[in-house]
Amino acid sequence: MQVEALLVLFCVWLTGAAQSRGHKLETYKQTRSKRETKMEGGGGHKPGSPIYKRSPDMTKSSMTKSEQLLRIEDHDFTMRPAFGGPPIPVGVDVQVESLDTISEVDMDFTMTLYLRHYWKDERLAFPSTNNQSMTFDSRLVKKIWVPDMFFVHSKRSFIHDTTTDNVMLRVYPDGNVLYSLRVTVTAMCNMDLSRFPLDTQTCSLEIESYAYTDDDLMLYWKKGNESLNTDDRISLSQFLIQKFHTTTKLAFYSSTGWYNRLYIHFTLRRHIFFFLLQTYFPATLMVMLSWVSFWIDRRAVPARVPLGITTVLTMSTIITGVNASMPRVSYIKAVDIYLWVSFVFVFLSVIEYAAVNYLSTVQERKERKLRERLPCTCGISNPDEMMVDGQITGYGSIDIDSTGNYGIPENGGRQEQMLAQVALNNPQITGQVKPSRGYVNIWIDTHAIDKYSRVVFPGAYVLFNIIYWSIYS
Repeated sequence: MQVEALLVLFCVWLTGAAQSRGHKLETYKQTRSKRETKMEGGGGHKPGSPIYKRSPDMTKSSMTKSEQLLRIEDHDFTMRPAFGGPPIPVGVDVQVESLDTISEVDMDFTMTLYLRHYWKDERLAFPSTNNQSMTFDSRLVKKIWVPDMFFVHSKRSFIHDTTTDNVMLRVYPDGNVLYSLRVTVTAMCNMDLSRFPLDTQTCSLEIESYAYTDDDLMLYWKKGNESLNTDDRISLSQFLIQKFHTTTKLAFYSSTGWYNRLYIHFTLRRHIFFFLLQTYFPATLMVMLSWVSFWIDRRAVPARVPLGITTVLTMSTIITGVNASMPRVSYIKAVDIYLWVSFVFVFLSVIEYAAVNYLSTVQERKERKLRERLPCTCGISNPDEMMVDGQITGYGSIDIDSTGNYGIPENGGRQEQMLAQVALNNPQITGQVKPSRGYVNIWIDTHAIDKYSRVVFPGAYVLFNIIYWSIYS
């Protein structure tokens, strides 16, 4: 019984607590409702007391003050100015900030520039007492009409957006508009590399309206050639910028019509010093190194053969390295002519030694056969002892040193000499008969090819260089 009494008392206590909590919550709601009603009425607070109502956010209003002044909502800016009338003139000027890269492999260039447009739109005219212009950023550009310029033959282009979109719109009270943006564009450049690396290239950046033909939009350079300005600090590692100039032409598309097109031309001349150090001088040195074999003895095969093979392989490496950094064009370049002619000179020096070695071998065989067909007179110092009844009965070998300078050229070149003494009544052996004392001298100069090569090869290569540089310089 005591337990049941305790349970009843606990339930009564819980019921009373719940009713008390509900009464307090209702009282709080009524108090809050009265406070909000008092705030909406605008009374009940003294000056200097806290303000409970937030002020409206003017940045989120449907129309800003500038848009009201320009009457943006009163016009249809999807149409060009003076639609249905004469074409609207749009002047253009360009400030070239940098010429970044020029690639022979991809046949393109990258340029960063400030592109400015000038036109008049009377819909944007506004009253002004001091004739001051208003400047806006890219947010207003999306709400009015602007020329739809694009770069013809461009591969990549973008408007810079660091730290914000690099776009500026300036509106004057009479409706004149200046629209400027900073752009980087990569465009195609058709290069003629037939004179590479002694070439001069001319590239063009072409600007055109995408949608409006010359009946709707007249595109022109605002100040002629003075509309193109460049930074004096622009420089390239491989090229010298000779000049910039502008032109204007009409471009025709069969499906849409005629369009005004603006051209920015710039002429580049390639620096030759880099290629002299990396290509021409090494090739020339390899050719000159191949000539060293002409002064090496013909019997020194281990010296002459590796020298020739080394120069040939080095020239092949130079040619491969140059072509690896060039586009695969279907015509011959100036550097190809020089390298391949140099390669031919190196290759001919190897062939020259092969000819010398072969002829020397043939001569030794003939000498051996001649000695075998004649009786030997070895050890006889006086050839008169071989005379029997006025005829030669054998042959003898005479040392070159014992004959003085006879038969030795003035340049000191080595020469093999054999003095054969052949019987006069046996012309089948030599085919020659000499009446004086019956001696026949047969001179065998196996170094004649080397001696001529020492003059012919350098002379021909110098002549080639004179012709080459006179044509391509």
